[in-house]
Amino acid sequence: MTSIERLRLIMARLRDPQAGCPWDRAQDWASIAPHTIEEAYELADAIASGDPAAVRDELGDVLFQVVFQARIAEEQGLFDLDAVAAGIADKLERRHPHVFAGALLADAEARASDWEQHKRAERASRGQGTGALDGVTLGLPALTRATKLGSRAARVGFDWPDAQGVLAKVHEELAEMQVEIERGDRSRSQEELGDLLFALAQAARHLHIDAEAALRDASAKFERRFRQLEAQLAVEGLTPADVDMERLELVWIRVKRDYG
Repeated sequence: MTSIERLRLIMARLRDPQAGCPWDRAQDWASIAPHTIEEAYELADAIASGDPAAVRDELGDVLFQVVFQARIAEEQGLFDLDAVAAGIADKLERRHPHVFAGALLADAEARASDWEQHKRAERASRGQGTGALDGVTLGLPALTRATKLGSRAARVGFDWPDAQGVLAKVHEELAEMQVEIERGDRSRSQEELGDLLFALAQAARHLHIDAEAALRDASAKFERRFRQLEAQLAVEGLTPADVDMERLELVWIRVKRDYG
């Protein structure tokens, strides 16, 4: 018995109406979807850690999510895990004619263009539209989706000519947000903040920086520094809530200097 077949049998047992696990039996596609997303993020964290054992474990968790969703579909007579595997195999062969069908592509740029043409044709065949922005998943993290939308628009010529152009747009959006803040208009301030974040995502794209990864790294850095700030105050029996902002700023500067 292969490991995959063993996993499928375990999943079937967990979903067994009489002898299965009550929690697993109660799940459906919608209730499992958040867990699938969470496992994908945990895999990304494991990859960032560089720990092969952690990556292996998290890949297993992601695989289990696929098996779980496929089992729910199989019970409803819709499709099974084999159909999922066959579907992605067919798609990969279809989207790589330069590998499987002998077609020739000049370079990586031509490859990317060919890939997008295949995806557009697939969306059209499913009645999902052929517009430049069709098919950009709503469930993506906001920064990632903003980057993808900008990239799609750029493919049809709607883009800034260079990074300096988009950085000028960032400054413009920042100024517009400042105006709304001074007016005290919370709704417009939120809208302008959204425009600013969207422009920043496009700046990252032009600079070939992963905006999501950059923000994740910045968050990790803030967390590391803040924990060190807490540790330094704890030596005196204090917490951040016990001291004023001026003292916190002094400790923060020292933490940045000494711990990076």
